[in-house]
Amino acid sequence: MGDLILHDYWRSSASWRVRLALAAKGLAAARLPVNLVAGDQRGAGHLARNAQGLVPVLEDGPLVLTQSLAIIEYLDERHPDPPLLPSDAAGRALVRGAALVIAAEVHPLGNLRVQRWLRDQMGQDDAAITAWLHHWMHDGLAALDGFAARHGGAQIYADRIGLADLCLVPQLYNARRFGLDVAAYPRLLAAEAGVLAQPWAAGTQPREPLQSST
Repeated sequence: MGDLILHDYWRSSASWRVRLALAAKGLAAARLPVNLVAGDQRGAGHLARNAQGLVPVLEDGPLVLTQSLAIIEYLDERHPDPPLLPSDAAGRALVRGAALVIAAEVHPLGNLRVQRWLRDQMGQDDAAITAWLHHWMHDGLAALDGFAARHGGAQIYADRIGLADLCLVPQLYNARRFGLDVAAYPRLLAAEAGVLAQPWAAGTQPREPLQSST
């Protein structure tokens, strides 16, 4: 594995997932911020790394990886201790499914480009956009809390911090940011607390940088 470079945005949920995975593995990565609000993601330099213009992007030497879950699973395969997926096929499928509730169902419907589309192209005001966000966040978080009731222990799945927990933490941050009452998901709050109690998690949390670049 070469020198790791993470192109991310400080408040990007998908980027935070990868920061958590790197920290859990004890891996250091140089961070190069991509300011999504300023439009850095549409610059030629970033589009050369990711034609979708999204973050995160992880560079490992000549290898350039996109999509947070693919990046996390790559890191998990290259650095299997501590594991972020169970050792059995059924457990891995269950955890991947739980992670995708956030990464594929909830987060994409509320990210910045969707909010901008709703406002600029569909003429929706802040109240309507917030209602949209609350609906889809609750839909996914309630389902995930039910999953944790069936399969969870201290964490979303059993007692070990895993892929689904890394997806959950940034999503709950977003939910609070947009005023959703998260008290209805007690199992998820317990899983979140389990992650944030880890010493390695502290340095991953969203902090606005002084400067950003493409």
